Amino acid sequence: MTEFDTGHDTTAATPTRQPAVFIPHGGGPCFFMDWSPADAWDGLAAHLRAIPTMLPERPRAIAVISAHWEDDAVAVTSHPTPSLVFDYFGFPAHTYELSYPAPGDPALAQRIVDLVGGAGLPARLDGQRGWDHGVFVPLLVMFPDADIPVVEISLRSGLDPAEHVAIGQALAPLRDEGVLLIGSGFSYHNLRGMDPSYAEPSERFDAWLAQAMTSAPDERAEALTHWVDAPAARIAHPREEHLLPAMVIAGAAGSDPVVHTYDDHVMGIKVSGFAAGTPAAA
Repeated sequence: MTEFDTGHDTTAATPTRQPAVFIPHGGGPCFFMDWSPADAWDGLAAHLRAIPTMLPERPRAIAVISAHWEDDAVAVTSHPTPSLVFDYFGFPAHTYELSYPAPGDPALAQRIVDLVGGAGLPARLDGQRGWDHGVFVPLLVMFPDADIPVVEISLRSGLDPAEHVAIGQALAPLRDEGVLLIGSGFSYHNLRGMDPSYAEPSERFDAWLAQAMTSAPDERAEALTHWVDAPAARIAHPREEHLLPAMVIAGAAGSDPVVHTYDDHVMGIKVSGFAAGTPAAA
């Protein structure tokens, strides 16, 4: 029996509730290479480095919902020592030599499958897949020692927003088991529109997103479910896979307030991050 089984070891210390955090994960291996302008990603890197200071204690494990994995079911990595999936192209050779040797956590993976399945959603273990750059790139910045167990969770390929809020609701009990939930995506993701000429629509969508994410729980879920009606929605997200991790985090927030933890511009585009259950949200 493990700490993630429904029958917990009553002799173990009860963990402090962990936050649920949505992060913009950057562009490919952006934090580990030269860029133009040179400081393009410095603000986001500083935000990611600061996230461990927002936590009430060291997490027992980290579960990352990545924009870069879609599956018919909610799939969860279950290998004890996952490899890395270098799912970016055309970057310098050294960025394909990055390493993140954190352990996996098969018991946590099974716990996630049980929670999601118990909510009536299809879920499965994946013992072969490694961690994509939506996982290992931001974690290299946030937790560079790579000494906390990690599992990756997929999106469902239908990309249904209400379903992803429900996935977050199913995962919420993990927060009380010492698991840090991270939604790894991007609040604005239009690769053909990443320049200052798209600043105005990015600002309009970001203002809506900030209002939606920080609303009361019922209002939050309702707004996010109908995100396509937001100002400049399809300019900000021609395809919504980078927004859906925020919806999972919104669901996992439960009754906790969500706060706007990152508010900046990257290459002229407005970008945001959010968290529920951090000291700032208490």
